[in-house]
Amino acid sequence: MPTLDKLRYLDVPPAGGPDRPRGTLVLLHAFPLNARMWEPQLSLAAHGWRVVAPHLRGFDGGVSDPPAATVDDYAGDVIDLLDALHVDEAIIGGLSMGGYAAFAILRHAPRYVRGLILADTRSQADTPEGAAGRTRMLQLLADKGPSAVVEEMIPKLLGASTLATRPELADRVRALGLSNPAEAIAGAIRALMTRPDSTPLLRTIHCPTLIVVGEEDTLTPPTFSEEMHRAIAGSELVVVPGAGHLSSFEQPDAFNSALAAFLTHRV
Repeated sequence: MPTLDKLRYLDVPPAGGPDRPRGTLVLLHAFPLNARMWEPQLSLAAHGWRVVAPHLRGFDGGVSDPPAATVDDYAGDVIDLLDALHVDEAIIGGLSMGGYAAFAILRHAPRYVRGLILADTRSQADTPEGAAGRTRMLQLLADKGPSAVVEEMIPKLLGASTLATRPELADRVRALGLSNPAEAIAGAIRALMTRPDSTPLLRTIHCPTLIVVGEEDTLTPPTFSEEMHRAIAGSELVVVPGAGHLSSFEQPDAFNSALAAFLTHRV
């Protein structure tokens, strides 16, 4: 796995070699997972795209000194990575927390964003109730460690269909979550609870944009995606049947089909 300074990442060259890629696709992961949740999407390299999936600061056992405190920290790390890889522009895709980081990149460095993929995320900041829930999760992490946080998150991350019929996916989510150190999880919780409201940004987005959401997502239900779709001119919306919050992970074939169509026809 390549490492650049303190950031670890997955990097798959486009099919046919790196000389004539169609571009770079950057995929930003959800909480409390890491870049390996995107392994089903690495096959998009077959469509001519270089696929880069960073482990956000400290995740997957990476160094986290200091740990992240804001989504801007994640955005800055990704921008530094793009610079180091000599990538001038990319399709930036993020799921859940990764979507919040994508918004931060768009706020601070829009020239890097050739296209945008917003999956199972929302533009709004945490409500007071949501922030209080994050505070309780920080205490749970301090008291009982990462395993308690991961176990609390699994029924929220996976849809009802997945939980009922595919227990192996819950096991995989558990393994991914437990591979991350407590410091990275704590930093992410703080970043999530302090993120700004990105709703005013939506009407300024003019790059090709794909919005994807699991039909059974209860953390960021389809209504949030519908609101973003209405606000972002020319955006596309795809609802993935049989998927919850981790639509790329639960229904990778449908998710990849939506991304491939977007990458082929829109960017």
